[in-house]
Amino acid sequence: MAPQVVTFQAQTGPHPSYIHVAEQYVFQQQIQNSLVAIGTNPTREDTFRLQGVQWINDVRTALQLPVRTFCTAVHYFHKFRLVHKDNEYQYPDAAAAALLTACKIEDTLKKSREILCAAHNLKVSASEHLSSDDAAFEGPSKVVIGLERLMLEASGFDFRVRYPHKHLIKLAREAGLDKDVTRVGYNIMIDLYRTFAPLKQSCSTMSFACLELATKVLEKQQEKLNGKNAPRYKKWGTRRAEVLETILDLLDLYTHFQKSSIVGPGHSMDKFIQLKIKVNQEAGEGHRYTETHEAPKTNGFNKNIKTPKTPVTPASPADVRTNGKDGASPATLSPRSSGSGRRGIGARGQDGTVRFMLDAEQAKEEKEITSKYFKEEYEEYEVEVDEPIKPEKKEDRRPQQPYQRNGPNGRDDRPPFHQNKRIRR
Repeated sequence: MAPQVVTFQAQTGPHPSYIHVAEQYVFQQQIQNSLVAIGTNPTREDTFRLQGVQWINDVRTALQLPVRTFCTAVHYFHKFRLVHKDNEYQYPDAAAAALLTACKIEDTLKKSREILCAAHNLKVSASEHLSSDDAAFEGPSKVVIGLERLMLEASGFDFRVRYPHKHLIKLAREAGLDKDVTRVGYNIMIDLYRTFAPLKQSCSTMSFACLELATKVLEKQQEKLNGKNAPRYKKWGTRRAEVLETILDLLDLYTHFQKSSIVGPGHSMDKFIQLKIKVNQEAGEGHRYTETHEAPKTNGFNKNIKTPKTPVTPASPADVRTNGKDGASPATLSPRSSGSGRRGIGARGQDGTVRFMLDAEQAKEEKEITSKYFKEEYEEYEVEVDEPIKPEKKEDRRPQQPYQRNGPNGRDDRPPFHQNKRIRR
């Protein structure tokens, strides 16, 4: 009889579900980690991002939609691309789904067929224009409607979108800037949406950055924003470091993708390079990003990731296959099955329900209350068990000596005979 320790696991209740808290602002480290997690190639990411934003801007201009619809559409387009891989969808389909979602949110209603028809008519001559009722848009329309649900899920069903152009006009009036400077700043604001800055910064920060860059590009009225009588950052709820970070995001766009912007082609590359050197000197070495982010604990598991300064380019993109099967593409998922169906990279809670919340404090309190009901508890018991005797191998057997009835001491050297009896209690 040998004592052994047996461990029993207490059964837990149903799955606690997953809570997705919508984030109105994100950090630069979060953006980089999301791109690394889905295995995005940086070159492809820049290309698809710029082409998607340009597609949205061209179509909304053709449909005569206001600039607030453009801001909302690009905001959802960026959020969607931080969750799903580029090879899971076509960027025109994602851009059309973002514009359709923005039209509903901003109450500038347009059907998916009308958006696709406007995009088609921009590429062909006037003699080949089609109407929105044409049968050619039936298939693409279903794809766009299917992506609309994923667009809302990627943003956490958060409809809080910022409109910085209003703040830009108010700031220009307060600073007393000329109309030509304000016009250039307005176009720079549209170019700013080709970057991830609208996900990180507030309206006042983006307004200061666009107007200051406009004064530096035109080389006039710079004292209006940096002099003694200039508007104060504290009054507008921003800081100098955040403004410099936004200006550097714009200068990265103008130095690397000058032809893919509105203001870039109208000025020389050397001017933007010189401005970038001066702004880098003011910001300081290693102080490009003003804030750092530490990932919180989610459902009891610590998902902290060491945030790199720059996104790492993976040797090979992450595989979309799950359990030997290809993950379904978001473009082919219907709105009904997209919430619970198996998806590719970025799927949340495949074994449980995903719940979307806006209040982070309420989500934290709810997790603290329910976490004690889903802890894995173990109990140890010490029990005695019968261990079977291993059979003796033939090669280990030794020749048995004959027993002597009268040993050297005059005793019988045969082993005593014992009979074991097991008593059941």
